[in-house]
Amino acid sequence: MIFEKSEAILNRARRVTPGGVSSPVRSFKHVGGNAFVAKHGDGAYLFDVDGNKYIDLVCSWGALIHGHNHPRIRTAIEQVLQSGTSFGITSEKEVELCELLTKSVAGLQMVRLVNSGTEACMSALRLARGATKRDLIIKFDGCYHGHGDSFLVGAGSGVASLPVSESAGVTEKTLEDTIVLPFNDVEALEATFKARDGEIAGAILEVVCGNIGVIAPEPEFLSALRSLTQKSKSILIFDEVMTGFRLSLSGAQNLYGISPDLICLGKIIGGGLPVGAYGGRADLMEHIAPLGSVYQAGTLSGNPLGCAAGIASLELILENEKFFYQALDAYGSEWKSQMDSHIASKGYAASVAQIGSMISVFFTPDLPRNYADVKTADKGRFKKFFWALMKQGVYYPPSPFEACFLSIAHDHEIMEKVTEASFLALDEAFRDG
Repeated sequence: MIFEKSEAILNRARRVTPGGVSSPVRSFKHVGGNAFVAKHGDGAYLFDVDGNKYIDLVCSWGALIHGHNHPRIRTAIEQVLQSGTSFGITSEKEVELCELLTKSVAGLQMVRLVNSGTEACMSALRLARGATKRDLIIKFDGCYHGHGDSFLVGAGSGVASLPVSESAGVTEKTLEDTIVLPFNDVEALEATFKARDGEIAGAILEVVCGNIGVIAPEPEFLSALRSLTQKSKSILIFDEVMTGFRLSLSGAQNLYGISPDLICLGKIIGGGLPVGAYGGRADLMEHIAPLGSVYQAGTLSGNPLGCAAGIASLELILENEKFFYQALDAYGSEWKSQMDSHIASKGYAASVAQIGSMISVFFTPDLPRNYADVKTADKGRFKKFFWALMKQGVYYPPSPFEACFLSIAHDHEIMEKVTEASFLALDEAFRDG
């Protein structure tokens, strides 16, 4: 593929920003080769500066559930733009978005708007510590909650070993205050709550893992986590930044029938603009300033442009909720079914995980159930798979540790093209020599 203009722009970028990117995965480090520079998007398609056209399976990492450049979202932004870009004081749009969120999401009695999913998760952790007056936080290996210090902590060489930093600049005290457990491991969960009884402020997890590929929670795992946090009076935090409004109106908690104390949201609630939110039980949220002593603020929080885009995004779902999710689920399940059949017929060591409109292809014979399983995948075959798709005009996430996100614009005709390209890409990935 020709990336001449993209490479020229990226060469300029490398002189003024680390790696030439504003987020590491955009560098294509996991797949090698040249990254592209986006020019514009339309529905299910993304176009680069070199004139290449792709079916986009990334959709701004899940934010664009309606596809690129939806006219109604664009119009909502344009209308508010006539009044200004930021006020630094309450506007009606942010109140409307908060009302819409609390009306739509189960258990969201009060909510605070922020600027990103990372900010939402960082604030929820501070709230859990402030409300319980405890320090320890449990997170799960492979679950990603943004780039806050407490989240950049990984598991050691075994369950019993001390956590390790996944980034320079994370302090020893942060490591000591963070317990990292394997996802879907009830035994490790029970042992930890027993050993640290009365010390744990809260536990945070992606209900459905998305940043190590799509991994579903086992029902007994979620049930044990809810029971243990309630018994210990710890705060259970669901990171639904990816899954909120994607897997259902109330996100993944609705699918699995487990209610958290706090919920973190982002992506879809901003309609493609930077918006995040955290909220939950009113008695907890009342610990947030100005009502309580847990401080959190943001100059651009509740930005009118982001709120207008988010309101339009959510209204598009609410107007035809049942059809919307049925269609999204059908696009995902049909793709998985076709790939499963192809993989089985060829005897390939690969597996496909799909929950609604989130899908991952793993180059492992069995579906992973945690991060340790994901790390056994064949990265070499993934690279071949990725570039084979790119050559056919399909943009898959450029990392074996990410999920695909479909939009409502990915109709059956488009998904047929994706399926055909996937067959050829799988064949290429397993063509040795």
